[in-house]
Amino acid sequence: MAKKPECPKGSPAWMTTYGDMVTLLLTFFVLLVSMSSISPGKFQQTAAGLRIALRGGPPSVLMGGKSINKEPLISAKEGVYRELIKLMADPHYKGKITIQETEEGILIVLQDMIFFDPGSARLTKQAKELLKKIGVIIIEHTANKLVIYGYTDDTPVLPTSIYASNWHLGAARAASVAKFFAEDLRKIREIERLADIRAGNFDIEFYYNPDRFIPVAVGDKAILKEKKQLDQWRETAIAIVRSKFRAGEITKSQWESKIVEINNEYNKKLQELRLKYRKIEILIENETM
Repeated sequence: MAKKPECPKGSPAWMTTYGDMVTLLLTFFVLLVSMSSISPGKFQQTAAGLRIALRGGPPSVLMGGKSINKEPLISAKEGVYRELIKLMADPHYKGKITIQETEEGILIVLQDMIFFDPGSARLTKQAKELLKKIGVIIIEHTANKLVIYGYTDDTPVLPTSIYASNWHLGAARAASVAKFFAEDLRKIREIERLADIRAGNFDIEFYYNPDRFIPVAVGDKAILKEKKQLDQWRETAIAIVRSKFRAGEITKSQWESKIVEINNEYNKKLQELRLKYRKIEILIENETM
């Protein structure tokens, strides 16, 4: 009786091929999932690094001001802070730039300058000069979205204005800054960094992508809240003086003098408040992973 043939050891050849195929498919889908949640900053860093490596050049740690090893969050980039502080120390801009750390990100406040003419959303020459210096730092050294807040004071818009309200004017002012960054500054930097762009070391399409700039209208909402408190202060001060006059504690001439003092102080504080809201705010949003 013939012996029963023994089964060959190991798995069949087709099973090995099948297993390899399933593993590759699994890897492919894991890659798709990971790519769906990758941050713009990391993707830009990886893409730039691959371009340089494939051309045979060594990866640089300064590609458009970015490290290829770190997420380009401004809070983790001391170089951005240094450049901003250097600009704040410039005699031309001393006291006009402040930096605040918030839960949403880093808030840059530009103030004490004539950024727009009254009732207008057109940037002044002085405003463009400062925005260029600020923009080069925060646009080309981060991959974060930039939220731009447009403010007005409490002065109502004129009946002849093209803007229906201060809210509309605030929106137009924020949009003017966003447009300056996305179009005007981009054109300037295309010329200034032409060599880097041609060499593939600076992706201007990424950094000056219009989707990064988000204009937000504040209008007169913020100043009206503070003005309401100022109005309450004046009413309270006048009520106290009135009660003293009725009680006979002060004379009529003293009463009139006190009222003038209160109104003068009120007008002074109101003017300071209006100057305070002559500003532009730019929020560098914390990047979500």
